[in-house]
Formats: sequence, structure tokens, C-alpha cells
Amino acid sequence: MNRDDFPILNRTINYRPLIYFDNAATTQKPKQVIDALSDYYAHYNSNIHRGVHALSQEATELFEESRSVVRKFINASSNKEIIFTRGTTESINLVASSFGKAFIHEGDEVLITEMEHHSNIIPWQLVCNEKKAYLKVLPFNEKGDLCMDLLDEYLTDKTKIFAVTHTSNTLGTINNISSIIQKSHQKKIPVLIDGAQAMSHEKIDVQELDCDFFTFSGHKMYAPMGVGVLYGKEKWLNEMPPYQGGGEMVQRVSFEETTYNEIPYKFEAGTPGVGDVIGLKTAIEYIENLSLEKIAAHQQELLSYSFEKLSQMKKIEFYGLASRKAAILSFNLKKIHPFDVGVILDKFGIAVRTGHHCTQPIMTKFGIPGTVRASFAFYNSFEEIDSFVNAVRKAEEMLR
Repeated sequence: MNRDDFPILNRTINYRPLIYFDNAATTQKPKQVIDALSDYYAHYNSNIHRGVHALSQEATELFEESRSVVRKFINASSNKEIIFTRGTTESINLVASSFGKAFIHEGDEVLITEMEHHSNIIPWQLVCNEKKAYLKVLPFNEKGDLCMDLLDEYLTDKTKIFAVTHTSNTLGTINNISSIIQKSHQKKIPVLIDGAQAMSHEKIDVQELDCDFFTFSGHKMYAPMGVGVLYGKEKWLNEMPPYQGGGEMVQRVSFEETTYNEIPYKFEAGTPGVGDVIGLKTAIEYIENLSLEKIAAHQQELLSYSFEKLSQMKKIEFYGLASRKAAILSFNLKKIHPFDVGVILDKFGIAVRTGHHCTQPIMTKFGIPGTVRASFAFYNSFEEIDSFVNAVRKAEEMLR
């Protein structure tokens, strides 16, 4: 797997080679994606769907071709089920707002979990506050596994939707999504999956999962920032009102009445990030050429190796020890603030994430201010992990 495709990995930080272990926050971009973005702006920059001139036609064709690539990548049944957004956050907000307007009423319940990213908490809080509904939270145990034995109790006849992360960005836990969807559907409860962390780790088949909504961001899977996807079953999207008003999402507008466009365009108001969408298409093609299976296998090897090496340190505490984990490692050195560890690691040219990772309820549960989080991609190496472990040891010596 060619590191040479990633120009930024040739950088030095503080006179040392960059070691980039912040992939859960955003992945780096291969030159193929960078070139695709540059090519769009250099050769066929134009707005889409609305022009008869050659540039608009070319841009529109590539934009819609990207929709087809996404559909095939996640095995959606129709291009109509693929909506382009700015990312996972906007995708979840879209569903919370539009689904909430149509289907959530006073006294109803929305179910989420204790390990959710803020982006899958706050939008549901907003709609529950507006509709006087209740937000229920399924807990996880000390290892970081959801308390699945409680799920039947938490899914009630008042539950209108279950919004759950596929893979925790802090704990690394890979949830049993198939079982969650099956149990929810037995009670006719739709399920939204936050797939932001899953897309660069495993193959997603939305028809096999039978999820009602699936959301993800391009920038966590080697694509540009500012583009994401909402997959939704046609039956829900057709019944949900628009999220935003503006150009593209309409058929006819008068001062007396507006009729809306068909899906997916009903939910794509305004000028989209055309270049970013084309960059997402290129990133998907890049990933498929490498093989997601090989990517996942290498990342799991990195996770096991790093855990083994760091476990030899007496003062280390890990958070998230689920049986199924993505390549995400959260830890602290006892009595040392994670921010201080992160600063020291940066001096060695190592980029990790420190803080609460937009999961403050997780930190509250563990009674900590945050963690040091190392997250791996296929372009990372065992030699980098050796350097990382040595730097963590140095940080412990300097800060104890």
C-alpha cells in the first residue's frame, strides 16, 4: 500500500518525519484525490443541473456519476436513495429535522446510546425539546460494549427511531449493527446508523443491513472535507419534508405555493460542493482498488501491535476494550493530563488527538477529562508505532 500517494506524509514536524495517528479525526488525501479536485476547478468548473453549456453538462455528468459510484459502494437499491451533504453531522441533522417534523410527536421517544458522538446527540435533543419528546440512552459496559441485554427494554412502542453509531470514534467499539436493526425492526422502529468511523474499516452493504438511514463523511475515508452522504430508504425520504429551501429542491415556485423536486434533489438545496463530490468518487475508487479487506486487516495488525507494546507500560490505562474494535486506541498515563502527553508527542513529530473527542458523556462515565487517542490508517507502519511507543515512554518520564 503506497505511502508515496500521500504527499503530506513526506513532511517533517519539529525536524522529525511526520507520524500521523489522527485518522479518526480525518484521513490524509492521496494525490489521485487532490488531482481530481484540481482538475475540476482547472478544466470544468461550473454549476450543475441548470446549464445547457458544455461545462455545466460535463460537471453534471461527473456529479451524477459520483452518485452512482456511491450507490454501488454501499449497495443502495437506487440513486434516489443517495443524498449528498456536507458530512455526517449534516446528514444526521437532516434526518433529525425532517423525520422529526413528520413522525415525532409529544410523548414519543428517541433512542440513542451512551457512546454517541455529539453529532448524534444534539440534533435529537433539539427535536425532542421542540416536540416535547423524550431522549433515551442505552448504556455501555466497562469494556465499551453496548448493554445489548437491555435493548428490548429500551425499545418501546413509543420509540420512533433508534440512532446509533456503527463504530465509536473514542472507544473503537464496533457495534452489532445487524442485531440492533433486526431487534428494532421487529418492533417496526426505523434505525439510523452513524457510519462516519466505519467506512474506512469495513465494507458496508445497506441492503444486507436493512438500515433505514446510513450516514458518513468523505474526509474520514481519504476524500475531501465538506462532502458526505445520507443514504435513506425511498419510503422514508418520500414522506419526509425538505430540510432546506432554495434552488434545485423545487419543481415550481410561486408566492402562493411551492412544489418540491423528487428525491434525492428534494434534499439538495443550493449549489453543492461539486469538486468535493467528484473527489469522493475518486477516493472510493482508490479504496476499492486497494481492497477494503486488506486495509482492514493491516489496520487490525497495527492495533494489536500497538496495544501489545503499550500494555508493557505500568502506568497506562486503556479505554475501550470491546471484543470487536476498529483501529482506534484511547488511553491515558496515570495522573498525567492527556493534553500534556499530546504536546510532548508533537515534539517528536507524532500527531494524535487529545481531549474528549466530541464524546463528553463517555468522559463523564469514566470520570476523566479526556484521553490520548491514536487511530491508524493503511499507510501507517509498525516502525511508526515503535517510534510512537518510545515517545509515549519519554512523555511519561518527562511528566511524572
